[in-house]
Amino acid sequence: MTLRLLAKRAPGATVCPSEVARAISQGEEWRGAMPHVHDAVDRLRAEGLVTLSWQGKALSARDGPHRIGRGDRN
Repeated sequence: MTLRLLAKRAPGATVCPSEVARAISQGEEWRGAMPHVHDAVDRLRAEGLVTLSWQGKALSARDGPHRIGRGDRN
């Protein structure tokens, strides 16, 4: 779902992890999906498919608030 959401955005745009969670869950249950989103983002980042950033600065790993962007392989 993360890659699908990014594909709908302009180049260089990012998505919030909570947007991904809301897209895969129903209503108020999105918070329960966050651990799954985090696991998937970690895998996608390791594969070079997504990047992580916060306030325009690149992050080397998911730690605290972050945004998800397209990676070099995507």
